[in-house]
Amino acid sequence: MTYFMRESACLFTPSFHEEGRKWNAILMNLNIEGKDRRHNRVIRPNGKATPNYESTYVFTNDFPALLENVQKSSGEQNELFQSAPAYGTCRVMCFSPKSNVSIPIMSVEDIRRVVDEWVKESLELGSKYSWVQIFENKGDVMGCSNPHPHCQIWASDFLPNIPKTINDKFKEYYDKLGRPMLLDYAQQELSKRERIIDENEDWICLVPYWAVWPYEVMILPKERHIRRIDYLTMEERQSLSDAMKRVTIRYDNLFKVSFPYSMGVYGAPFQMHSIDHWQFHLLYYPPLLRSATIKKFMVGYEMFANAQRDLTAEQAAQTLRNLPLLHYSLS
Repeated sequence: MTYFMRESACLFTPSFHEEGRKWNAILMNLNIEGKDRRHNRVIRPNGKATPNYESTYVFTNDFPALLENVQKSSGEQNELFQSAPAYGTCRVMCFSPKSNVSIPIMSVEDIRRVVDEWVKESLELGSKYSWVQIFENKGDVMGCSNPHPHCQIWASDFLPNIPKTINDKFKEYYDKLGRPMLLDYAQQELSKRERIIDENEDWICLVPYWAVWPYEVMILPKERHIRRIDYLTMEERQSLSDAMKRVTIRYDNLFKVSFPYSMGVYGAPFQMHSIDHWQFHLLYYPPLLRSATIKKFMVGYEMFANAQRDLTAEQAAQTLRNLPLLHYSLS
């Protein structure tokens, strides 16, 4: 971790570039769904095959960005150059033995198994590490090197930049008003309803007021204070699976493609004394803007100065809300 000209850190990951890791330049392939292909023995980047499995399958990343054992930094330490060792682990979780499926065309029960595995992995890793980050990169355009449906789980002994910022803002709001920020936010969005795209008994799906990506979506609890994924009831796990399916079906139906995105799961850090200021939620960052082949590029002014949107959050929400819930491949 190195600090330079900003109050944030950069994670240096030399294992990403070890000999044997394959990097493939791939043109955008937006339609991965097709015939029912069952590839229980997926070939990983290092040439190894996964064992046969019937539901979800988790393994340690062959080229992890975080390691459980690293050498302490011996570099120069002063006001301009600072570094510290970063400990952790990285895991990969396959959603299904079928290589041609994704969340929108999986059954709610199959998605529920994914959520259950997220809870299990979070509790296991959280017993050792302070932060557990679950994320899914879907599609070539989002840098996904393997089309097999999967997500990643990175655990670290430090609070990364973005979660730290979220934690600080949540705590500032909670200390001032005595309520979780996102719980108040959910109630205001429910009263306005102009940015909500879907909902069920436990969750609302909306385009955030502050959204940056064209069709950015947040899934958050309707009414209950849920600090972290392991606080979910069995019923909430089921309804979250339903909400995830409904959001991603709408995504696919927008341009009638397997819609690319990066999705992140957020909840309170582990090994933190007080976490009442946190509220569990999911965020989806999709890049597509006006068609299946025109994406939003975060470059130029957005890289060096300020984020910029091409359509309002309300316009994006209305577009997504008006889409059917029958997947385009089935119509």
